[in-house]
Amino acid sequence: MRHIISLLMVNEAGALSRVAGLFSARGYNIESLTVAPTEDLTQSRMTIVTHGSDAVIEQITKQLNKLIDVIAVMDLSEGEHIERELMLVKVRAEGNGRDELKRLTDIFRGRILDVSDHTYTIELTGARGKLDGFIEAIGHDLILETVRTGASGVGRGNRILK
Repeated sequence: MRHIISLLMVNEAGALSRVAGLFSARGYNIESLTVAPTEDLTQSRMTIVTHGSDAVIEQITKQLNKLIDVIAVMDLSEGEHIERELMLVKVRAEGNGRDELKRLTDIFRGRILDVSDHTYTIELTGARGKLDGFIEAIGHDLILETVRTGASGVGRGNRILK
């Protein structure tokens, strides 16, 4: 099962390496990882997307809590949460296909960031399924390059990671 683990950690050199090392040392796979400073510049928030049974995720959470750099850990998948991902996709845009790409971009609430004679660079933000749906809608043949951030997430309502 897919899990989104969010954690607060000390914002210092080597902290990211120690968390990633925990995953690799135990043979756990990281599907995506995002990290950036929070409103408190001494802390960073890391979002890790991984797959595993409830027992495996519980083990990962326990191991993360043992790390000195980690302040708090939350499995966002255990409750209501909001998750978003950013995707930049460069596509072949020629002839009549340009109008169709523009229409699909509008339908998926994306933005065309760059236009050349033969390409569009499109930005989309949303849940993973929405971004996957856009790729399917335009077809893999037109894609020249894709960059995705991986998930970032936050708990809904009063679910706060502190």
